[in-house]
Amino acid sequence: MRRLTAVVPAMALLTTALLAAAPPSGAAAPGPALTRVADTQLDGQALYFVSYDGLVNNNSFQKNGLLTYRGYQYAAWYTTDRTAVVARRALGASSWQTARLPHQLTVDDSHNVISMGLSRVDGRLHLNMDSHSNGFFYVKSAAGLLDDPAGRAWNTGQFGAVQTTLDGLALTSQFTYPQFVATPEGRLQLSYRAGVSGNGRNALAEYDGSRWTALGEWSASTGTYTSEHGSSTARNMYLHGIDYGADGRLHAFYTWREQNNAVMCAGGGLTNHDTGYVYSADRGRTWRNAAGTAVGTTGGSDTVAVGDPGTVVDPLNPDHSLMNQESQTTDSAGLPHAIISYVPGRFGQCTTGYVADRTANGRAFHLFKDSSGAWKKTEIPVPLNSSQRTRLVLDRYDNAYAVMPYGRIVAASKSSGYTDWRTLFDGAGLNAFGEVVVDETRVAQDGVLSFMYQRKSTGTTPSPLRVIDFRLPS
Repeated sequence: MRRLTAVVPAMALLTTALLAAAPPSGAAAPGPALTRVADTQLDGQALYFVSYDGLVNNNSFQKNGLLTYRGYQYAAWYTTDRTAVVARRALGASSWQTARLPHQLTVDDSHNVISMGLSRVDGRLHLNMDSHSNGFFYVKSAAGLLDDPAGRAWNTGQFGAVQTTLDGLALTSQFTYPQFVATPEGRLQLSYRAGVSGNGRNALAEYDGSRWTALGEWSASTGTYTSEHGSSTARNMYLHGIDYGADGRLHAFYTWREQNNAVMCAGGGLTNHDTGYVYSADRGRTWRNAAGTAVGTTGGSDTVAVGDPGTVVDPLNPDHSLMNQESQTTDSAGLPHAIISYVPGRFGQCTTGYVADRTANGRAFHLFKDSSGAWKKTEIPVPLNSSQRTRLVLDRYDNAYAVMPYGRIVAASKSSGYTDWRTLFDGAGLNAFGEVVVDETRVAQDGVLSFMYQRKSTGTTPSPLRVIDFRLPS
C-alpha cells in the first residue's frame, strides 16, 4: 500500500475555484478544480428520520437517486407525508417540476431507498423503492417520456401503476439494494440482493424494452471463511457498485459480510472483510477475476464465492470496520477505480464499535488498477469524521473527486498517480446530515459534479433536500 505521510490541512471553504481551461494541443491536461454554480431546493419538508446511522433520502449507495439524460436531470425522494416524489429539471434551471407517485414509505428504515434507471431502448424511467429484505415496489413511466422531455408534460399521469413485481416477474420475497445499470446497447439491468444480511446472493434481471427476464443469481452465500478468531459458513457479497466501462465490461468491486460474529475480535465491529473485484465481458452472464479467469456464471451452479482464487484485490481482516457499499467507477480507458474505508491498523488492530471507531479514526482509500495491470492504493489524507460512505467520480481528464460525508470534496490528479489528494470544498454552509447522493451520470454529459444532500434535523422533523452543482475542468 502506498500511503501519504503528510496530512493536507483542510482548506477554507472554496465556493468558487478557477475553472481550468482546456489545454492547447500537446499541453498537459488540467488538474482537478471546482466552480460552484448552483444550489437548488427539491423539497423544503423532506421526510427525516435516522436509521442505521443514515437517511432514507440520502443513502449514498442509491443507484440512482439522481441521474441525468438528454439535457434533463431527475431526482426521487420521500416527502414529509411519506409519499414518493419524482422530479425533473432542464440542466441549468433553478426550479424542479415534481410528480407525486401513489406510494407511501411503509416503514422507518433508511435501507428502503428509491432507485431510478432509464431504458434507452424505449425512453422510460424506472423506479424501484421501499424494500429491505422483503417485497419491493416498482413503477415505470410512459414510453418515450425521457426522449422528448421538453415536449412531454411532467405529472403523475405519466407513470403507470405501482407494482409488486417487474411487470409480472416476481424475483424474491427477500429483496434489497436495487441498482439499475444501462447496458451499452441501451437495455436496462437491475442488480439486487436475494436473502438477508450475512446470508444473501446478488442477482440480475434485464429489461429489453418489452419484458423483464430474470438472469439469476451470481454470487454465493455458502463456503467457509476462517479468520484468526473463528469461522463462518454463511455470508453475502456487498457491492461497491456495478458499472459498465468504456471497454463494454461490467465491473463490480465488493466486500464480504460474514454471518457469524465469531470471525471478529470483538462485538460491535463489522464482519466485513477484503475488497474483491470481478468483471463480466458478456453483459453479466459470466464473471472473471482481474486476471481473466472465469470464477462464476449468472444463473448457474458455480457462482462467485468467498474462496475463489484471484478475486481479492485488497486483503483486510474483519477487525477494522471495513465499510460495505462504498463507491466505484471506471476511467476513460475502462480501468476500474474504487473508494474503500476502514480504521487503519495504526489506530489499533481491533475495532469494538464501528460507528464510534470509524468516526474517530476512519480513513478512505483510493484503489485502482493501472494500465500495467497493477493494483494501486493511496490513503486520502482527510479524516472521515463520520461512520458513513464516500462517493467517487472522475472528470474528462480522469482526475478523481471523492465526495465525502457532509458534502466535502477532495480530489487528486491523474498526472500524480492519484497521490496529491487535497480538499477543494469543505462542505461549510451545507449543514448536510452525512452521506450524499452523487449524480454518476451527469459528469460525462456536461462536466458538472452534482449531488443531493439533506440538511441535519432532529428526531422526525422534516428538513430541506437540495442539489448542489460544481463545474469541473472542461
